[in-house]
Amino acid sequence: MDKKELALGKTNLILIAIGFLIILIGFFLMTGGGTEQEFNPDIFSKQRIVIAPTVSLFGFIFIIYGIVRKSK
Repeated sequence: MDKKELALGKTNLILIAIGFLIILIGFFLMTGGGTEQEFNPDIFSKQRIVIAPTVSLFGFIFIIYGIVRKSK
C-alpha cells in the first residue's frame, strides 16, 4: 500500500474544481457597480436577476455531480 488512496478520484476532483469556477463566474456576473449613494436601475438587469443565479446553480449541481460520480 505505497499509494495513498483518496475518497475521490482525480476525475472527481477536476469536476469539483470546474464547478467551483462556474460558481465564481456566476458570482462575478452578479456583482454591481461602485458604491453609489443614488438609485441605480441596473441592479434589476436580466444578467443579475436571471442569468447569474442560474449559472451559480448549475455550478453547485456540477459540484454535486462531481462528488457523487463513481470513480473507475
